[in-house]
Amino acid sequence: MMKAIELFAGAGGLGIGVSQAGFHPQLVVERDRWCCDTLRENLVSKKSALRNWPTPTEADVRRIDFKKFKNAVDLVTGGPPCQPFSIGGRHGAHNDERDMWSEVVRAIREVKPRAFIFENVKGLTRATFASYLSYIDKQLSYPEILKRPDEEWLDHLARLERHHTGKKGPRGLEYRVLFQVLNAANYGVPQRRERVVFVGFRTDLGIAWNFPKKTHSLDALIWEQMKGDYWDLHEVRKKDRVVSDRFKARYNQIGQQPAELPWRTTRDALRGLPDPEKDIQASSEFSNHRFQSGARSYVGHTGSPLDEPAKTLKAGVHGVPGGENMLLRPDGSVRYFTVRESARLQTFPDHFKFHGSWSETMRQLGNAVPVRLASVVATHVRDHLTLAGNIGR
Repeated sequence: MMKAIELFAGAGGLGIGVSQAGFHPQLVVERDRWCCDTLRENLVSKKSALRNWPTPTEADVRRIDFKKFKNAVDLVTGGPPCQPFSIGGRHGAHNDERDMWSEVVRAIREVKPRAFIFENVKGLTRATFASYLSYIDKQLSYPEILKRPDEEWLDHLARLERHHTGKKGPRGLEYRVLFQVLNAANYGVPQRRERVVFVGFRTDLGIAWNFPKKTHSLDALIWEQMKGDYWDLHEVRKKDRVVSDRFKARYNQIGQQPAELPWRTTRDALRGLPDPEKDIQASSEFSNHRFQSGARSYVGHTGSPLDEPAKTLKAGVHGVPGGENMLLRPDGSVRYFTVRESARLQTFPDHFKFHGSWSETMRQLGNAVPVRLASVVATHVRDHLTLAGNIGR
């Protein structure tokens, strides 16, 4: 049995995917009480996606002592608060009190896991954060080279870079780290959602690793809509089969049927769910599937077309959470996605329940990692740890 620790757990998207890959969490840390309520509520469910999970530790990660898990955990995972780097946030990076990367490094240093997986928003890879991204990378690579008490982070980075370029042979705890921006749609998630993912393996394991190859593509979706059985599968009448001009133009460049599976669409994700506005009775049979009024389209908030992957679900840093989290109907009208529909777009199982109001649960979902994306990456990591056997334990 492989063991894991989950930091900044949120509503559990990353953690559930990691569990699906075969890791058993020994510690789950989250400071937000609403997220913890969601996790606790699902712990008692007979169909729980949180099987074998401990009760979440509702606390600031800065107050957690990880030393008791030293050399006893295979994997540490988590999503440090992303507001310092998000497009919708204040862009404070290392000057933002919510930047928790130093706590991530401390956890790695104290636990010494065989591997780790961390994720964050794509905004972290913007040119303005290039030096800080390198700083995160080097700290994860050499977690025992600590920042000195009055040392500026740029000076610490320079010291880490000197160590990286000048080292001769193994010196202390060290990880081989890769990071890459992954589009969840390329791995079967019905949503265009880009996240930067960091994966590291302890160097003594000698593991050669790469990010998993994408399994789904836009071109394959376009092919299915133009020449395949996409519309028949969804029983869409011929007069209602609308392929966007953008898709048509791209189709002329494809040439032959792509080898990948088609991107999954909003229509794929919502299949089997009744319309919450028109069929209230049937909708009540699904948890968190209740119509929310007030949706309207405006610049930058136009909703997600049915026959494409959904746009990125947002947590709503400014204003009402879910301002862009809308379905765009074929007739041009919009309505908000229900919590259950949003959970489908994030690939949470239908039996997973969310605690709190619509706006609160949409915030949880907007911050979540798609379960399927987490499972794909974690399974790839597990397979390589399995091949390494008991090395490093």
